[in-house]
Amino acid sequence: MLETIGGHRIFVRERDGDPDLPPVLFLHGYPSSSYDWRDAFDLIDGHRLLVFDFLGYGLSDKPRNQLYSLRIQADIAEQVARRYAGEPLVMVSHDMGSSVATELLARDLDGTLSFPLKSALLFNASLVREQASLLLGQKLLLSRLGPLVARLTNTTSFRHSFSRIFSPSHPLTADELADQWSLLTYNDGHRMLDKLIHYNHERVTPPTSDRWHNALRAWPGHLELAWATQDPICTEAVLQAVLTLRPTATLTRLPNLGHYPHLEDPNRTYTLIQRHAAPEYP
Repeated sequence: MLETIGGHRIFVRERDGDPDLPPVLFLHGYPSSSYDWRDAFDLIDGHRLLVFDFLGYGLSDKPRNQLYSLRIQADIAEQVARRYAGEPLVMVSHDMGSSVATELLARDLDGTLSFPLKSALLFNASLVREQASLLLGQKLLLSRLGPLVARLTNTTSFRHSFSRIFSPSHPLTADELADQWSLLTYNDGHRMLDKLIHYNHERVTPPTSDRWHNALRAWPGHLELAWATQDPICTEAVLQAVLTLRPTATLTRLPNLGHYPHLEDPNRTYTLIQRHAAPEYP
């Protein structure tokens, strides 16, 4: 369904569940949508589940004059989470969603977060962006040529770039490609990819970059990492940089999976999420 948040329509999907289990909030990545987390509704038992499309993504509004900051996306996450009236949430995130998660962790450190966090499970993301191996298309979108590259994006170029981040043993399927392209192009979202990727500039610009690195370092709650080892963007170098900030983080490596582990191997991914979300864990 669509909810009005901050003057924009935001697509939200939720599932009821056992009130004695912590709700699970999912944050999706770039350039996809909450559709990435669809298998949660079949593979996660008991918990209340909440997914939504960030502003500019999927079925949510896609304003052209918007600065797509991680802070704005974090504001939306807070508004969506308020339906649980102060219950501690389990936060599960991937890619850009994990970057949004660091802003939420920073707000928790500041004492300004509007909901309590039970724990956070972060999947592959450029959390220390200087160590990430961006694709050529991403570099171009972040350059002065970004608006032109976005205007020229088509099915062929999207397939070329999106398929590269899946592992050889779990390649991108034609059906997945069609679904992702359909959601990306809804309301011409593919024409603003340069705007949506703006958050990468934030990740390397102090003081915001320092704020988010410090959140990884100092957030006092239970922080867990799940890292797909065949990710060509968020490589071992990124993981090691994150572990330098947070050496005590619980780490689960996901061998033979690429940048989208929850699409490549849903059973393995959601078994891990189910364990993390259990009320007795950690």
